[in-house]
Amino acid sequence: MTLPSTRSGAAGHDQWTTDRIAAVLELQRYAQLASGPPNGELRKDRLDRLGAALSDHADTLVRAISADFGNRPLAGALAGEVLLQLQEIRSTKRHLDSWMAPRKPQPRYVRAAGIKAWVEPTPLGVVGVIAPWNFPVALAVQPAIAAIAAGNRVMIKMSDLTPRTGEALATALAERFDIDELAVVTGGLEVATAFSALPFDHIFFTGSPAVAKQVQRAAAENLTPVTLELGGKNPTIVARDADLAKAAGRIVRARLANSGQICLSPDYVFVPRERMAAFLAAAEDVCLEALPTVLTNGDFCTIINDTHYERIRGLVEDARHRGATVCEVIPVGEELPSPQTRRIPFTLISDVKPDMPVMQEEIFGPVLPVIAYDTIDEVIDYVNERPTPLGAYWFGPESSEFRRYVARTRSGGVTRNDFALHASVEGLPFGGVGNSGAGYYHGHYGFETFSHLRAFAVSPEAFSPVALLSPPFPPRLEKGLRAAVRIWGKSINKRLARSNRTRGN
Repeated sequence: MTLPSTRSGAAGHDQWTTDRIAAVLELQRYAQLASGPPNGELRKDRLDRLGAALSDHADTLVRAISADFGNRPLAGALAGEVLLQLQEIRSTKRHLDSWMAPRKPQPRYVRAAGIKAWVEPTPLGVVGVIAPWNFPVALAVQPAIAAIAAGNRVMIKMSDLTPRTGEALATALAERFDIDELAVVTGGLEVATAFSALPFDHIFFTGSPAVAKQVQRAAAENLTPVTLELGGKNPTIVARDADLAKAAGRIVRARLANSGQICLSPDYVFVPRERMAAFLAAAEDVCLEALPTVLTNGDFCTIINDTHYERIRGLVEDARHRGATVCEVIPVGEELPSPQTRRIPFTLISDVKPDMPVMQEEIFGPVLPVIAYDTIDEVIDYVNERPTPLGAYWFGPESSEFRRYVARTRSGGVTRNDFALHASVEGLPFGGVGNSGAGYYHGHYGFETFSHLRAFAVSPEAFSPVALLSPPFPPRLEKGLRAAVRIWGKSINKRLARSNRTRGN
């Protein structure tokens, strides 16, 4: 196999083939093994180069994203796609030395026996990142930040739904990185399939559960570990003691962000039955205030392509046909939805039934089903009967009902009185569970995801602890071991007895 040049200037423009992707992986693996684990200074240098590429090409990147969507507000793209990643780079560099430092275990017997033991975070090798289309730069770069910090080399597969963004990011990174350090792969389904089947040391995938299953099957052939960041129907609960106007305002604006094309977007809302009419009215008012126009509004994000546009419209029309109440918030004088521009107005759907597709599929659009509830136990049962979501939202003060809901349900994370805050606060892990994903990243958690925690131990000169497991076994050794087992057993049974007495009381 002929290896490509280490210069990556043409990486974003040459056609990627199965052989070329495999050759770049081989090149990166050879370079990693030849040079050994990078020290902290080299990792920080790579992070600085990544940051410089983003900042130098920020305008080109966000304009490419907007062109891929049809229209996506540049301010929102600059904030979510570029600025947050620069902050992540800055934070990662600040903590990197402490993350890389060896860690020593604390058991007293280790020190008493003269055993030396420690843990070193070591790079996995070459990491493959499969990025989605909804945040094509952010969700390509953010896992790469963690992988680079952990000392790995990285290959990024961009979504074929955002080809302009893929080319722009490839060009930006090619100015700062050789292809044996960081490569951006573009192309369609054939390229994506070949990418996920390669023997990476770790694959990081962001996307839908359906595609995740295909990626995981392909990775299983190589026993490649996979981190899955997926989506789901994120439930949102408005408590009886919530500030209804504030809750409606924040929920609607959250659903309008990226026109709902966010894996953490509120997907449906539970509202106390007696407050339904007030909530629907408040939500409509908030939307009209935020978007007095839609058809020509540069602040409105269009749907990514015709297929997704038709899918979302199909969910709305199916719900209408099945008896749901559909309220499309359309500014006066405008004709919406618009298939030509892929603009769908913010749509409230009430009187929904659980078997409607709009209540079973992740909507990924500016459509919000609203469900009336009488007791929090109804909400808990509804959420638990469905796949585990990536996020859960509660609007209202700290209360026993909130604590009950959190304790009785599962989700990747929880935010109260806002949207996706649990995924953006520094120091918190971000990841799903069950149908919404597997594994974590962000900050130190991403560093650990892309590290192998390698254990080291040095036996004392005076004796070998392995002697306890290897013949010969002197009688006094067996006697001592039996005594140790009895002592441990008595201690455990005493604790159980105390626990039983406590429960009995």
